[in-house]
Amino acid sequence: MTKDIGIFYGSDTGNTEKTANSIQKCIGYNISTIYDIANSKKEDLEKHSCIILGVSTWYYGELQCDWDDFLPILKKINFNNKTVAFFGCGDQEDYSDYFCDGVGILFNAIKKSNTNFIGKWPSSGYSFESSKALYDKNNFLGLIIDEDRQPNKSQERIEEWTKKIKIELKIE
Repeated sequence: MTKDIGIFYGSDTGNTEKTANSIQKCIGYNISTIYDIANSKKEDLEKHSCIILGVSTWYYGELQCDWDDFLPILKKINFNNKTVAFFGCGDQEDYSDYFCDGVGILFNAIKKSNTNFIGKWPSSGYSFESSKALYDKNNFLGLIIDEDRQPNKSQERIEEWTKKIKIELKIE
């Protein structure tokens, strides 16, 4: 496979950037390129057939600021025939009512396109009230990381999720 996976993240505290770097390491440097959304252009996303979007959620269910700035551009991108996965960082205790809402906000911005969404993640093992990142009652739209309350589970979750992604992408 060619180097065709674009990993896009926005990060204020470094948690989402750290997660993006771990995902790239697990997927493979030879087939993926990592981008900070703050320095990205529409064309950066358009050139990849597989895109992984990473976002943290701030305050009361708000997008990380760089994603908030990029959202109007994201809505203009043609995602038809692309494969998209999500990962999100959040705090399930202090923001239990808005846990990782950013993932759901990004999904809702592009869900109407003819896109192959992959990488759903079980919602068991987390304790929260509500989340826009839920696909259904048992699954999130993508990988969910809580570096504030469960940092000891992050690397294992990343490794397990990237194995799942590689299977869904038919890599290896």
